[in-house]
Amino acid sequence: MKRSVGLLAAAMMLAAPMAMAYQVMGPVLEVTDTKIVVQKGKEKWELARNANTKVEGELRKGAKVTVEYSMTATNIAVKEEKGKAKGKEKK
Repeated sequence: MKRSVGLLAAAMMLAAPMAMAYQVMGPVLEVTDTKIVVQKGKEKWELARNANTKVEGELRKGAKVTVEYSMTATNIAVKEEKGKAKGKEKK
């Protein structure tokens, strides 16, 4: 029983990052060391890439690709609600 719970917990930890993964498919319009631009319908999707980006096959302009990506917050600014004074509580 303990082993199954451990295996389930490990599987959930591995699956958690995939829950926030997305993908875009289409032909490559542009590719550099730092970005890839993919045509999806009428939209152009520009995604950053780096030395850690895994590439399977020959990545070139015109190639049809599936790009998996995730969105990660880099900055969060909390705004004060209207009507509330900073540092003061209503009595």
